[in-house]
Amino acid sequence: MTDTNKKEAGKETRISLKGLLSHEWIVKNISFFLFLAALGVVYIYNGHYAEKTIRDIGRTSKELKEMQYEYKTLRSEVMFRSKQSELAKAVAPFGLKELTAPPVMITDSIK
Repeated sequence: MTDTNKKEAGKETRISLKGLLSHEWIVKNISFFLFLAALGVVYIYNGHYAEKTIRDIGRTSKELKEMQYEYKTLRSEVMFRSKQSELAKAVAPFGLKELTAPPVMITDSIK
């Protein structure tokens, strides 16, 4: 390439860059720029939504663990209170006592 050809190639590059940034080109491609802006907004919204969802999952997981602990505590308390000795202590103030004799079976005498 000669110096003249290099200068002409450089001019074409500069001209084409100026042509790309011209007012007409921007107006012609405004719909594409609006699409890119909308895509950016959706991208930002998706990031915020994902963070919010992660926080909700963490909070729900913490609540679930607390409820599991409460369930285990209540279950052990019920198991303890349903023991025969504990039931006898609980009903003693009402005057109820454990049976010492075996239960009597009632049979139907009419056939």
